[in-house]
Amino acid sequence: MSVQINGSRAGDSDGSREPSPPMHVREIGAGPLAIVWAHGWGHSGATFAPVAEGLAGFSHYLLDLPGFGASPIPPEPWGTAEYADRVAAFLKTLPPKPVLWVGHSNGCRVGIRLAERHPGMLSGLLLIAAAGLPRPMSPLQRLRREARSRLYKTLRFLARDEATRDKLRGRFGSADYRNAGPMRPTLVRLVNENLADAAKTIRVPVQLVFGRNDTETPPALGERYRDLIPGAKLAILEGYDHNSILTAGRFQLQTMLKSFAADIERKAGA
Repeated sequence: MSVQINGSRAGDSDGSREPSPPMHVREIGAGPLAIVWAHGWGHSGATFAPVAEGLAGFSHYLLDLPGFGASPIPPEPWGTAEYADRVAAFLKTLPPKPVLWVGHSNGCRVGIRLAERHPGMLSGLLLIAAAGLPRPMSPLQRLRREARSRLYKTLRFLARDEATRDKLRGRFGSADYRNAGPMRPTLVRLVNENLADAAKTIRVPVQLVFGRNDTETPPALGERYRDLIPGAKLAILEGYDHNSILTAGRFQLQTMLKSFAADIERKAGA
């Protein structure tokens, strides 16, 4: 087990971008398949440690995406493209072997964009509670959302000072938005991206996993992703929500991941 700080350049193949901030990566185990773990918003690679530590025979790389855990924040607000390019720069430093991406929530956003922008870099993706598509809403929910948005914009316009506007953001924003601090502009960029077109371009095996009780990324999003990604498979685990699927559901995830990883290894060796 080791911890490394990787500060290689992120960017397109011509290296035109400025060097990215260093990215903290925890390494666990060794094996012929690399499993790269990408956490959700507000978490770090440590979130996946209990799952990864129970899977022997693989080279695990637990990322702290820039702005989380031990990795410094990006130099400017990032979207999925910047995160994907940063991770691609790291993956190029690894020994040549098949790479399986395991993402949770926002980590799935990054994996989908990575597969689109850097085809051939990943051999498969296991996407848990994947974000990146608009959540389905009933007509009543849509009306309530629009009314809330209009009220917020009106109150913000009438606010006399920044302190009042900040209180309004806290009142109307999500918990992630309220707690984002200097990462707030990055959060806004990420949540406003629609990855439907990117999902259609994926040409490697994809296993989608959603919790039946998940209200943040409900199973309907999994069904939508399944229809968008060619050949994708969907599993809905009963009794788990957005976060408990990683804790109480980790043994089921380990079983699914072992089977999926074995398929990836067989196809890589064919």
